Amino acid sequence: MIQNQIYNPDDTICAISTPYGMGGIAVVRVSGRDAFDIVDTIWKGKKLATAPSHTVHLGHIIDPDENGSVIDQAVATVYRGPNSFTGEDVVELGIHGSLWIQRQLIELLVKQGCRTALGGEFSRRAFAAGKMDLAQTEAVADLIASSSRAAHRLAMSQMRGSFSKMLEQMRSQLVDLASLLELELDFSEEDVEFASRQKLRLLAQDIQGKLSRLADSYSAGQAIKNGIPVAIIGKTNAGKSSLLNALLGDERAIVSDIHGTTRDVIEDTMELGPFLVRFKDTAGLRHTDDPIETLGIERSRTEAAKAEIVLYVVDATETLDIPFMIAENADTDPQHLIFAINKTDLCTTEHIEEQIKTIWPNAITALIQAKKHKGIEQLKQLITGKLQNLNDAAAQGEVMVTNVRHAAYLQQAAQSLQTVIEGIDNQLSGDFIAQDLRQAIHQLSSITGSITTPDLLQNIFSKFCIGK
Repeated sequence: MIQNQIYNPDDTICAISTPYGMGGIAVVRVSGRDAFDIVDTIWKGKKLATAPSHTVHLGHIIDPDENGSVIDQAVATVYRGPNSFTGEDVVELGIHGSLWIQRQLIELLVKQGCRTALGGEFSRRAFAAGKMDLAQTEAVADLIASSSRAAHRLAMSQMRGSFSKMLEQMRSQLVDLASLLELELDFSEEDVEFASRQKLRLLAQDIQGKLSRLADSYSAGQAIKNGIPVAIIGKTNAGKSSLLNALLGDERAIVSDIHGTTRDVIEDTMELGPFLVRFKDTAGLRHTDDPIETLGIERSRTEAAKAEIVLYVVDATETLDIPFMIAENADTDPQHLIFAINKTDLCTTEHIEEQIKTIWPNAITALIQAKKHKGIEQLKQLITGKLQNLNDAAAQGEVMVTNVRHAAYLQQAAQSLQTVIEGIDNQLSGDFIAQDLRQAIHQLSSITGSITTPDLLQNIFSKFCIGK
């Protein structure tokens, strides 16, 4: 089985690189020193071992053990190392998408000397060949999984090396100063100072600030990558489930006049502008002795705390309970709040908007009729407007962190630099400062793969799909 195989960079590997299933075509990738020779044994057409790089050839897949019987007509694309994704000789075979043909081709390649690739092994070989660093190869997986324009843009930026270049610049500056501190240790008896403590402190402070901002961008980066969380909250029977259905254009949630119908979080997604948005309908907020409903209400508050935008649904037909609304939104940044005033066809709403503006002067309000799907497009525009800052940052190529491993190392590096600053302020000796500086350099190097271990690489690439 594939999971029991051992990683060996000298093997020639093969795998289906298109999604599993039957389609019009499928692509099988072969990479390694014997790629051309192996494929030529099952190929009827132009000899691939002598074909120029980056050329495409029409031919047939044959079974040499069955007197050359034809398995399929195919297209072979030739890439000669080092000018390929993996840096090795690569052949990509485009075949018809029959599951049987796909299986037969893989079996033939294995019989002729290939090994089936491990998860992420093509990307791992690209990293080993220096085609891209570790952060860039991880961005490949994000690019494949991107489900919105913003997520695609962010993954492309990271795959092209914008994040890596920023880290390398900071790491290089720290390495230069660490070298001077190390030099001081060689002349410790002569009491000389090669590295200016003032310059070192200023640099450490500057880089620490950059690392902290990058680490703090993880929340926004994750939201772009996995979908912007928008929590729909409010009292029972305010129309939250009707609003979810109206936003999605589908009867996703059960709508009832019975209070407390929704007891758990109901989630669905849709695209708004460049973003994938995750709408979350939550249990209605009220005072209750029902333990199950109480659990649902606590989950509502948890979702509101995690959401990028909170849609607070107000029932226009009820007397506005200002103290209750204040209590429920006390910890919510007003910048993340939108008040959706529902059932506006049943009464006037001016007094409600005035009461909201009294508490939140800059509050954004939307007048809707959720059951009749009125005001929904305007509400979507308000939500998109709230997300404009994220959109601008992504469009301008601002670096955002989307990987939890990167965020953890950035936080650790920032903390190491904080220790460097404190050491300088306390006039510690150069060897102590150098130790913390080396730690920060090590943590930054771990992100890009300048410093790695086999276990780390195995853990990272095992999460990739087999064909990538």
